[in-house]
Amino acid sequence: MISSRHRFHGHASLRNLYSRSQTVRLSPLMLLRYQTTSRRTGYRAAVIVSRKVHKSAVVRNRIRRRIYATLTNCQVQFNAPYDLAFLVLNESVADIPYRELEDLIRRQLERAGVIQPTSEGPSHVIVK
Repeated sequence: MISSRHRFHGHASLRNLYSRSQTVRLSPLMLLRYQTTSRRTGYRAAVIVSRKVHKSAVVRNRIRRRIYATLTNCQVQFNAPYDLAFLVLNESVADIPYRELEDLIRRQLERAGVIQPTSEGPSHVIVK
């Protein structure tokens, strides 16, 4: 789990992000909305999983925890302070292997310019 200083607090913050952000969508599983901010020194992140994705709160919370865990592994490489929102669009995010989820999130962050591209070679994510 990421610390509370890296999480959004209140709906007004997310409303601002929705109105002024850019979007990256590389797969049918999730999309990333992001915006540079000058008010902070670090990043803030939110993971939004609708009840339409899965009825069970247990599964929705598992999806959130998995994405937050991936962000804690990537946080050292952020270029500047960003506001990030991951919108989960498919319930299969709860079941894909962690390595594929990490690769998907890393590719979205690289495409957005939030982190530096890695030189590990081609990605091995299979998008269904």
